[in-house]
Amino acid sequence: MSNASLNANGKVPSTEGRDPAYFSYYAMLQHQQNMLQDTVRTSTYRSAILLNGPVCFHDKLVLDVGAGSGILSYFAVQAGARKVYAVEASNMAEKMKKIVDAANASGSEVLGKNAFLKDKIEVVQAKIEQQNLPIPQVDTIISEPIGVLLIHERMLESYLYARDHYLKPGGTLFPSTGSIFLAPFTDAGLWSETMGKARFWEQQSFYGVDLTAVYADAKDEMFGMPVVGGFDPRTLIAPANPGGYIVDFYTITLEELRDFTIPFIWQASYTGIIHGIAGWFDLQFSPPATIQNGNPITMTTNPTAERTHWQQVRFLLKEPLAVNAGQTIQGWMRCVVNEMRSYTIEAELLLNDGTSQLSDPLSSPSPILNLDYNRRRNKWRLHEQTYNYSYYPQSGNDSIFRPEYSCLYEPEQPLDVTVVVENNLLDDATNNGQFVL
Repeated sequence: MSNASLNANGKVPSTEGRDPAYFSYYAMLQHQQNMLQDTVRTSTYRSAILLNGPVCFHDKLVLDVGAGSGILSYFAVQAGARKVYAVEASNMAEKMKKIVDAANASGSEVLGKNAFLKDKIEVVQAKIEQQNLPIPQVDTIISEPIGVLLIHERMLESYLYARDHYLKPGGTLFPSTGSIFLAPFTDAGLWSETMGKARFWEQQSFYGVDLTAVYADAKDEMFGMPVVGGFDPRTLIAPANPGGYIVDFYTITLEELRDFTIPFIWQASYTGIIHGIAGWFDLQFSPPATIQNGNPITMTTNPTAERTHWQQVRFLLKEPLAVNAGQTIQGWMRCVVNEMRSYTIEAELLLNDGTSQLSDPLSSPSPILNLDYNRRRNKWRLHEQTYNYSYYPQSGNDSIFRPEYSCLYEPEQPLDVTVVVENNLLDDATNNGQFVL
């Protein structure tokens, strides 16, 4: 593991400092309702579980990690699970028990109330990492451990812990993989709005006080806040890399999850200004290769798809980058865990001029890079999110839209070059230690 993913004491940043606020949030029915009413999320999970019921759930032992309201446990029982162990650390476990207890009761006053759940679910109020939990080895693990950009809130670490400690060999993980997608976007209005917030601190006489000493700090802070919310997919200057960056929950280790780098290379479809990097993810639900007759299911948070409560996220550059149609932009985004139940994110973009090379994500940025006007390197704190809900998809005919309305300009000749990047970056000794695609 890289030193950057360790705290000052040489240890992996703990989540314990944020746990009280985190579990208090998810103990509220209001927030559980917000997730339950995300029809894309809830219906996809139900479809994945029920369509794979005969091979992954029927007469199986199932573990639900971070069970919340218990909805995935209930779906697992509907799919024929023999027993479900629903592990939930927050006080939402007490509310889940009310539903389970009502089903287990035999009195006539509750007859028929979720009778299908009777004696099928055992609620365990604990963190999955707690020792000596009354949980056997299980056939299938289900969970919704996903946050913004797939990784926010660091619940995936608990999911992997459950996999390593409770899943039988050849068992099923739902979800099975996640794919992170990144693409460059333009949005002069959003960038100017953010810059306007920073310029408040540029005042030399605010009630007689000069604030300019902290202007640079304000700019770093404002542009270091990821912007969560839907956006117009037509503001993307280039498409995301096909397939995205794949996080395989069957094979990835905790160490790999805590510090990883996403490579990218894009070809600009338009001439315009890159104001930042947009991100979203897909989830896949696939039984392991050892199980035949499964039904793979995919859910996407792509900006062209139906909205989810995760929405998308955008990372603004402090200094936008001009690009011409047909040019390639290469780069990387490094994600390192922090103590705020989230990640510190750093990225570099480089216009491919044939001479410059990407810097090493593991190294501190060199001041000399500031002299390279084809390069941008910024840092963001995924937990310090701000929100923008200015985009509302319009139903009906979009034929009146033109790219120039978003300050994007089409090339006169069609582009005939396609660039693709593999899923991994290589630090090849034959390249003198340069970080290469």
